[in-house]
Amino acid sequence: MTKPQLTVAVVGPTAAGKTKLAIALADLFNGEIISADSRQVYRGMDIGTGKDLVDYQNNGQPIPYHLIDVVDPQTNFDLATYQKKAQAALEDIVKRHKLPIIAGGSGLYLQALIDNYQLANVKPDLQFRQKFEHLDALALYQELSKLQPNLAKKLNNSDRNNPRRLLRYLEIASTTIKEPSAKIPADRQSCLDYHWIIFGLDYPMEVLEKKIFIRLMKRLEEEAMIEEVKELHQSGLDWKRLESFGLEYRYISYYLQEKIDYDQMIDQLHIASRQFAKRQKTWFRRWEKQGKQIHWLNPESALAEASQIIKKLAL
Repeated sequence: MTKPQLTVAVVGPTAAGKTKLAIALADLFNGEIISADSRQVYRGMDIGTGKDLVDYQNNGQPIPYHLIDVVDPQTNFDLATYQKKAQAALEDIVKRHKLPIIAGGSGLYLQALIDNYQLANVKPDLQFRQKFEHLDALALYQELSKLQPNLAKKLNNSDRNNPRRLLRYLEIASTTIKEPSAKIPADRQSCLDYHWIIFGLDYPMEVLEKKIFIRLMKRLEEEAMIEEVKELHQSGLDWKRLESFGLEYRYISYYLQEKIDYDQMIDQLHIASRQFAKRQKTWFRRWEKQGKQIHWLNPESALAEASQIIKKLAL
């Protein structure tokens, strides 16, 4: 039998340091990074999504990455599209004898890839879409909850408030209604058998809240995050579309439309970011209860711990 392909994932809540660890592991083990972030796929959304592309290097040498800056923000990019592109990136990395390292906090994207959700074969159904396209995000989410409550519960805040994504999930759910499966779909029989090592980074909530706030203020005061949202709007994105991306893009859009003042923007964004981190934590706990093993690392010694586990399992 062919030995399963060793594959690494770095998961955890926002501001936990996932990208930094993934880059360090990629440097040590000749790896390439595949982003598992539902917003980093969009070009021009850099500061608010925390792409930190300047960090994708070590000692002046670039660390290759995938699924970052692949579509314009006007373009819809759904779960099935991500899964298909991420699977292709995995195979490409392995063929070049590199170590694939998935890094991100979008639980649904991670689980779709690692647990091999069978979504990619569901084609758009125009008749179905016409039936539901008049509904707003809340109504679409309620419909999805009726049809497939487990999937609905797993959606992040951005997905829950994005009518186009919700309509696609509803379309998929009504067609397949399948739970995650380790079985390889018929059109993916050429895929390798992957041995996933999942590393988790986390902090106590009180520590994470401070890290989130420090990062927020740095992005606002040093990295021109408000200017980024202004430029996206000036490039043609309407406020509704910007708001649908959630968190930074939603609350800065409110501020730029003078719906809230600067201090309110900071307070509301900090609260929303904390809530988002809590939902991410809940997601990963649920994933573990479903049987997925996550190696939770001490953030202070994460690189040493992860390296030791990889070396042991690679033997």
